[in-house]
Amino acid sequence: MSKAPEQLYRRTLAVATILLSVVVIVVLRLGYWQIESPPPVSAGGSEQENFSPQRGNIYDAHGYLLAVATTVYDIGATPRNITDAPLVADRLAATLGKPRDKLLELLRQGGAHVPIERGVNEATRQSLMQWGEGILQADARQSRVYPHGTLAASVLGFVTDDGVGHYGLEGHYNSQLAGQPGFRLEDRDVLGSLFYQFRPARDGVDLYLTLDRNLQTFVEDALGRAVVSSGAKHGVAIVMDPATGAILSMATYPGYDPNTRDVSDESVFLNPAVADQYEPGSVFKVITLASALDAGTIAPSSSYYDNSQIVVGGRVIRNSDRQAHGQTSMYDLLAQSLNVGAAHVSTSMGANRFYQYVRRFGFGELTRVDLDDEISGAVRVPGDREWHESDLGTNSFGQGIAVTPLQMLSAISAVANHGVLMRPYIVARLVDRDKVTETAPVAVRQAVSPEAAAQATEMMVYTVEHAATVAAVRGYRVAGKSGTSEVPVPGGYDPQETIASFTGFAPADNPRFSILVVLDRPQKEHWGGLVAGPVFQQIAQYLVTALGVPPDNVNGQ
Repeated sequence: MSKAPEQLYRRTLAVATILLSVVVIVVLRLGYWQIESPPPVSAGGSEQENFSPQRGNIYDAHGYLLAVATTVYDIGATPRNITDAPLVADRLAATLGKPRDKLLELLRQGGAHVPIERGVNEATRQSLMQWGEGILQADARQSRVYPHGTLAASVLGFVTDDGVGHYGLEGHYNSQLAGQPGFRLEDRDVLGSLFYQFRPARDGVDLYLTLDRNLQTFVEDALGRAVVSSGAKHGVAIVMDPATGAILSMATYPGYDPNTRDVSDESVFLNPAVADQYEPGSVFKVITLASALDAGTIAPSSSYYDNSQIVVGGRVIRNSDRQAHGQTSMYDLLAQSLNVGAAHVSTSMGANRFYQYVRRFGFGELTRVDLDDEISGAVRVPGDREWHESDLGTNSFGQGIAVTPLQMLSAISAVANHGVLMRPYIVARLVDRDKVTETAPVAVRQAVSPEAAAQATEMMVYTVEHAATVAAVRGYRVAGKSGTSEVPVPGGYDPQETIASFTGFAPADNPRFSILVVLDRPQKEHWGGLVAGPVFQQIAQYLVTALGVPPDNVNGQ
């Protein structure tokens, strides 16, 4: 090959290589921006259009909507375009139900824009725009609607106008519910050619709960009546499936409407079932006895001599009735709710062993339920600066230890579940278009042996049959225990106030549900069995019917 053709060949090859490289770079860059990358900061001349995703819905266990995304409109006006402000004010007042004088004042301000009303529905928008074109504007935005108003508000939480979820499920699952925004950006590549970067909006996931809407309604109504009739400050009631940890109902009273959030005290937004702690009182004796049975320091046939008081760490502990009961069985200790007996059992175990079991039942740690704002309660143990030897006595009957209602029910549910502590949960599955993610029950640990759990269960059944008969459900063996705890105040305990509670499960031999009812500072009656026991019974009676649970004699028991 001559020199001239060879040089031409090399030049042609070099130019072709350069052009091919440019094409490859441009194609790869386009693909990168269009598929993988978030939008860059727009250069001069670029135009970006954003697309908002739709927030996921929340459904109950049977597919009924509890929270739904919808489009609303913010109405504004252009005062400088209005020639007859009184007439416009009249029409706005009639449609929106707002004071005419305030509307007229806004319309007479002049200028390009004044806000008139936020969050109107499609029908109202159409009505306004039929006559207000040119002077009224309707800006669409996404909003959240809770079709059942106050129902399960403390569980659901709410979404503010900026689209962010707060409290409850809306807060805990905010990122999944919110979805991912999309965009379309007009830009030019390195060669000056027009192209578009595009990412579609991805709607949020839908949540399907373990909560049953009908049960939730019943529990809220029963709890509300009890709070009002007893003069209590507030109340909590939780229903759980002890075998899985699924929460079937979680009620609080008083509540609020997440659609309006028109409250004077925003602390009502917090869910006291997970965000408040209290001293559980005598319901904790179930935990003490189950632990001692598992440790082997007592047996179902054990007894002790009750002379009305016991000294632990220099502190005198007395029975609530101030009576001596003589030789007493473990069954009667629980049925008669004897503080001296509980302290006898815990001191026989010893501090290290007792608190090991307290931890095994989940006290002093988060349950890790899928709700916002959960706290861990407070348990003082040997080695802590605040712990005193007398705590070993008082903690045995639920004094000097702080728990959340959900912690307490989870521990009682472990007794019902052959000693296995389950992680509580309230979302059964997440649905992301065609992808379904089921929540699998999680066993946290074996708190006590199945044998110890069964023995403690028999003591709870004995308690309902011989003492707490107000909680009995005819035809079923019910395991239960009441609690009446004092309210801590600086320097001691309030002599006038109590927290009344009742907890248990049924049927005792094959538990389908566990229940906890807590009433904070009832005024007309202070004892847990008398105040909270009837609410427990009402819920249990509803459940055996709603779940179709056959009576014990049908099961051959």
